[in-house]
Amino acid sequence: MTTAVERSAAAPVPGIEPARAVARRPPAEEAGRPLWHRVLFVAALVGAAIIFMLPFVWLVSASLRPREYVFAPGFLPTPFSPENYAEAWQAVPLLTWFGNSVVVGVAAAAAVTISSAWVAFGFAYFRFPGRNLLFGLVLATMMLPFAVTMIPTYLIWSNLGLTDTQVPLWAGNLFGSAFYIFLLRQFLLSLPREYFEAARVDGASYPQLFWKMAFPLIRPALLVAFVFEFKASWTDLLKPLIYLRNEQLYTLPRGLKVVLDRFGYGGEQQWEIVLAGSVLATIPMIILFFLAQRHFVEGIATTGRKG
Repeated sequence: MTTAVERSAAAPVPGIEPARAVARRPPAEEAGRPLWHRVLFVAALVGAAIIFMLPFVWLVSASLRPREYVFAPGFLPTPFSPENYAEAWQAVPLLTWFGNSVVVGVAAAAAVTISSAWVAFGFAYFRFPGRNLLFGLVLATMMLPFAVTMIPTYLIWSNLGLTDTQVPLWAGNLFGSAFYIFLLRQFLLSLPREYFEAARVDGASYPQLFWKMAFPLIRPALLVAFVFEFKASWTDLLKPLIYLRNEQLYTLPRGLKVVLDRFGYGGEQQWEIVLAGSVLATIPMIILFFLAQRHFVEGIATTGRKG
């Protein structure tokens, strides 16, 4: 026999599953617009895309030129010098830094997504005195800049003996994030409470409510939080600068700082190696976005409708 938790999780929730079909169906006003309106809209999107892509196109082009032609005008890599990537790969341990970034990024994203979802579920499901005040205090923590908590946080990790390790780069996310808590709470509030009450009558525990019911239904929002945090961790330079001293523990941003110091400003002026390393650090995030584009856009759109 199936429990109410399993039946409720399998049953379609109004406004959740049909949202995919609705998102793909063009609105009536879109279909009724003149052709030139749509052409102008597409042209504006293409123009904006080209403007945003130009810096990356120049970066790729410059990384494929010899040293004396790196800053030459134009977007074509002439003369063509692909060996810059081989030199960058041999000059520094890019593969090690790449692996470190993947490990830290996945750990940070998974930790903040799961912990924030737990807290958001508590604020969305439970009714207790002072709930709104406590939620307001959680949101108020977003007003604190990182510089205010940087030194106290460092002292905590130092007293725990975890400096010069990768633990401080992700372990702080185990306590959640106010932004993701707000995002997931708004999504959870849109779910029919009757489903959870029926499961409670059938004997489901609170962890079962979260893992078997809430977790599958808020998967698009969870994916948005995961991708956001993975990107933030992938591009974070400040924390690795503060905590890491061993070069074998560096993440890609910290490693690129070494490349810049060694081959760029005040170094050997080998900008082709700096640019090649920057391209190699950027490509994984582009690939990730294209692989998760459909789910990511769907999660953004669904979360917006539920907000």
